[in-house]
Amino acid sequence: MRIELRSGAALLGFWLALSPALAQRNSGTENPGAVQPKAGMPPMPGANSFSESQARSRIESQGYAEVSPLVNDRQGIWQGTARKGNARVHVSVDYKGHVTAGKE
Repeated sequence: MRIELRSGAALLGFWLALSPALAQRNSGTENPGAVQPKAGMPPMPGANSFSESQARSRIESQGYAEVSPLVNDRQGIWQGTARKGNARVHVSVDYKGHVTAGKE
């Protein structure tokens, strides 16, 4: 019984020590645990499991409006256009859910 309690206490201590690091890494993300792309990083090709409406929601959650119909290309990237402020931009969502934007 003592071994089980010690193991449980050690595991709990490890989890409590790790929790702040995980919370800080995940803060501000819609998808906890998702790695956020670095600025200027292109969308990553891959098998996309998002529907068009899910991709649209991801784009809108980044502050874009007037999102055009989206097209899923052969690389699994949803692409379209949207407005942010006064600028009309090309937007894309890759298979990991990363939203990228560039000049139209």
